[in-house]
Amino acid sequence: MLIHPTKLTRLPIRLHVFQSATMRLCISLFSSQILKDPETTTHNIVYNVSTLLNKQNWQQNNLLKLLVSHMTPNVASQVVLLQGNNPDLGFRFFKWVCKQSTYCYDIGGRVHLLNLVVSSNLFGVAHKAIVELIKECSENEDDILKLMDALDGLRKDGFKLNYPCYSGLLMSLAKLNLGFVAYIVYRRMVLDGFVIGAIDYRTIINALCKCGLVQAAEMFLCRVLKLGFSLGTHICTSFVLGHCRENNLQEAFKVFEIMSKEDGCRPNSVTFSTLIHGLCEVGRLEEAFSLKEEMSEKGCQPSTRTYTVLIKALCDFALTDKALGLLDEMVVKGCKPNVHTYTVLIDRLCREGKIEEANAMFREMLQYDLFPGIVTYNVLINGYCKQGQIVAAFELLALMEKRNCKPNIRTFNELMEGLCRISKSYKAMHLLHRVVDNGLFPDKVAYNILVDGFCREGQLDMALKIFNSMSSVGLIPDGYTFTSMINGLCKQGRTELATGFFGLMIKKGIPFDEVAITALIDGLCKSGKTGDALMIFERMVEIMVLKSSHVLNLFLDVFSKENKLKEEYAMFGKILKYGVVPSVVTYTILIDGLSRAGEFSLALNMIKMMNLAGCPPNVYTYTVIINGLCQSGRLNEAQMLTFKMFDFGVSPNHITYTILVKAHVNAGRLDHALNIVSIMAVNGCQLNDRIFSALIKGLISSNKAIEVQSDGSSSHVDARPLRLEYNDDVDDKCVSNNVIREMDIEHARRLGDKIARCGGSITDLYNFLAAELCRAGRIAEADSITKDIVQLGSFPDIAISFIIEWYCKEGKYDNCLKFMTSILDGGFVPSFSSYCSVIQGLHNEGRSEEAERLVSDLLRFSGIEEKTAVLPYIDFLLKGDKSDKCLDLQNLIDQMHYRGRPVI
Repeated sequence: MLIHPTKLTRLPIRLHVFQSATMRLCISLFSSQILKDPETTTHNIVYNVSTLLNKQNWQQNNLLKLLVSHMTPNVASQVVLLQGNNPDLGFRFFKWVCKQSTYCYDIGGRVHLLNLVVSSNLFGVAHKAIVELIKECSENEDDILKLMDALDGLRKDGFKLNYPCYSGLLMSLAKLNLGFVAYIVYRRMVLDGFVIGAIDYRTIINALCKCGLVQAAEMFLCRVLKLGFSLGTHICTSFVLGHCRENNLQEAFKVFEIMSKEDGCRPNSVTFSTLIHGLCEVGRLEEAFSLKEEMSEKGCQPSTRTYTVLIKALCDFALTDKALGLLDEMVVKGCKPNVHTYTVLIDRLCREGKIEEANAMFREMLQYDLFPGIVTYNVLINGYCKQGQIVAAFELLALMEKRNCKPNIRTFNELMEGLCRISKSYKAMHLLHRVVDNGLFPDKVAYNILVDGFCREGQLDMALKIFNSMSSVGLIPDGYTFTSMINGLCKQGRTELATGFFGLMIKKGIPFDEVAITALIDGLCKSGKTGDALMIFERMVEIMVLKSSHVLNLFLDVFSKENKLKEEYAMFGKILKYGVVPSVVTYTILIDGLSRAGEFSLALNMIKMMNLAGCPPNVYTYTVIINGLCQSGRLNEAQMLTFKMFDFGVSPNHITYTILVKAHVNAGRLDHALNIVSIMAVNGCQLNDRIFSALIKGLISSNKAIEVQSDGSSSHVDARPLRLEYNDDVDDKCVSNNVIREMDIEHARRLGDKIARCGGSITDLYNFLAAELCRAGRIAEADSITKDIVQLGSFPDIAISFIIEWYCKEGKYDNCLKFMTSILDGGFVPSFSSYCSVIQGLHNEGRSEEAERLVSDLLRFSGIEEKTAVLPYIDFLLKGDKSDKCLDLQNLIDQMHYRGRPVI
């Protein structure tokens, strides 16, 4: 039988599905047998498992894995009991079954199994198992505390821990900064009659110091010294750490000086690194680097930790270039960076949006045989998601799984948030399937991401369902959840429901902050319910302290737009009454109100008052005055003030320039508008859609004027200053639509030439024009001008996305494929969302081969190396978003929460 090449990549997936189906069938058969005769079947399973344990490489036996995959702690304890003559094998099975049985994945199941082993008097196995459990819990505070509760219960029943158990417990508690708990464990060791060794004393002191309990550590040290133990470098370094944790660097340096004396215990690399870290934590970087140099002079070479601490400090202060330079120095001096060193740098590069540099550093790690941990993967996945590169993020997920680095809930949360960023909230909801498949349950962060994502997309019904389902899985909505709902409801004008949510928030005792109140009051004000907003504010201000003027600024803005100067000043008085410092936004709103009322002299005087109050005006403060002057027809004064802004140390932004460009165009002065565009380009200010719309309008108007003059019907063009009649997005959109109807391709090309001569971006112009032409249904012209700009070597990404979406919406996939080919021939790759639309459309049309070819192209152009590993995730991403399946999935998660695990 011949298999089509495009099907080959599907075989591993189908084989996996077949194996999973086989496993489910076997489990079903076992289940039916147990229902018939539970006791006999359980005995048979225990016997069969014990028999298989005596074979070589039993850990790799698939039948054994099947038998124990859903084995309960009760059955597992019986298997361990049968190994009474071979306790080492019993212990190895204990370790193995905890990782194989779904009932023993979490700490609760393992503790249950431990209790059963102890009750069977298998103390040798139990002691080894406790040491192993302590190691496994050493990364999680909750788990170690649960284990300690279980050990307390066993201790009350007469079971005593041995010395390795206690010693391991002390080290794990010290690692988790649980110093006080470590001291309690020490007291129990003494009560149980154990003689404490030097390493245990050092561990306890270190645990206390790591928590900042220096005085308690000093008191304990006195007891240690009385017993005849010496004061070594390890203990002194612990005290240096403790003082640094308390930000008491003066005392830390005192200990360091005592260590540095001739008769002292001599500081080592850890001591220096600890002090350097303490200096970095309080921002004293120069002293930290000086200490590094001193360290080298004293013959104590900086370690990997020393360099990593300094690199982290430089990254925290956004000194990325210096951090990278320190990495180079580190390598030159023969000090090898570790995973943490690279992770710090990758995180910083991702925060700066330098995802390619971060990926290069990630690959450098792999070249040095450093295996990234889950933190490194999560950092890079988050970086890709923030850039909208979802395919690359899922490739990393596939790479994690291939390298046996099991993703955690944070990994999936990052991916879900990334999907929500590109308006794929339904796809993020479907990703919960992967969460469950990995043995995880969605946490509060996951639900908050989904609620916020659906609210941002305006899918409030879905957001409400997710919000209401949180309680069914034992999660309580927090302030972030409520604020997302309130904000989403207010944006759709559903202020009554938003007010109800705010009331419910108060009723449940969930702390609210200014963000929640600001969202609600903003929604009420925009809905014309200023009175209701004032009433809520007056009640809330009685029970909370305002930390900023954000809420009050909302009321100021309303009164400013309504030209209610008296109410504005009254609200400004309330700002001072509540002890809130007026911000630059507060003053800017007041100045805007004065400008709207034509009181420009008062507005300029208030700018002087801002400077006297230590709150210098920013670009928006000047821009509102410039806008007011333009609205009043005082265009020359507005332009003069714009140029004077540089003298005041403030640079105009794109909004300032846009106001001037529109004003000149409306005054019939296209040449002046183009001069402003030239100034924008010189100052590095990007042109925007409003400017393009205004310039096209001016170009068309000037052409009409020339045509009228050439006809001889008029020899005069009215160039009087005109009052701008549109200031908001709605009016701008209407102007844009009217302009596009009258525009032809020649207008576009002429404007492109003018903007090019002014130094502006042709790509941005064509992005705007193509998008507007698509909206107007003039797809052929949009297609034509986009291909023109691509041939010139520019990549109008927005234009390309609009055209592809239009072709898909109209079902013209042949035209779409031709257009995509021309874009690819130009050396550019359409966006992931565009590929999704075309691939989904081709599948729906039954053109699967073409769709699969596009999938291969998408992987190739995205630089995906492990295609087989990432293909299941690509299939998942490319499938259509079906909202009805989200509800089924939510019900499934609810059932899993109540049901726990399937019982055999």
